[in-house]
This record gives sequence, C-alpha cells and structure tokens, in this order.
Amino acid sequence: QVQLIESGGGLVQAGGSLRLSCAVSGRTFSTYAMGWFRQAPGKEREFVAAISRSGGNTNYADSVKDRFTISRDNAKNTVYLQMNSLKPEDTAVYYCALSWLDGLRYVGDSNYWGQGTQVTVSS
Repeated sequence: QVQLIESGGGLVQAGGSLRLSCAVSGRTFSTYAMGWFRQAPGKEREFVAAISRSGGNTNYADSVKDRFTISRDNAKNTVYLQMNSLKPEDTAVYYCALSWLDGLRYVGDSNYWGQGTQVTVSS
C-alpha cells in the first residue's frame, strides 16, 4: 500500500511564499508520476502541477504558471511544490497525487491521494 503524506501548508499573506512537501512510502518512487491538485470550498478539485517520473517534464495550470514550481527528489521519495507570489484565490486544500503513468492532469488520472494540507492566503 502506497502512502502519501503532505506537509508545509499554513497561513500566509498575499505575496508571500510557501513550500509544500509530499513524502511517499515505498521503494519505487522514481516509477511514479507525481502531481498537486487543490480544492477550494464549494469547488471541484483542480489540477495545479505535475512532474514526470524522471523529473524531466513538468506541467502547470495556467493560473499558477510562473508562480509555482514542482520538483522531486527521488533519493528522498519526496515531491515539492514551491509557491511564490501567493494570492487569496490560491486558498484551498492542496492534495498530492500519484500516478503510475506520465501525463498526470486530471483527477481521474491519480491512483493514490494524500490527505491534503490547508493553504490559506490572506489579503
């Protein structure tokens, strides 16, 4: 059973930064594509960013492009989301997602989810 454990959420003022981490159990982390999704109150879960199994390809939602950076450290079984220039509309629960295939983009692509971490951006 694969487990994903997120950390790093919190309260930050608009314009600030946070870094989310997602630690993945198991010995085959490098064979998984990883991503981040978020869900604001009353809204559907939406794609934020994804990184390929090798780390060589990344993909972002237009709303976070040039502000967020996804990265992975295969030696630490961890994926990160560096969030800069945060806006109040970035407020949401952020979920780490794992897929056995590259091209992670939609909720249905994920095979496992983390429990979520709250990010709140005040204006």
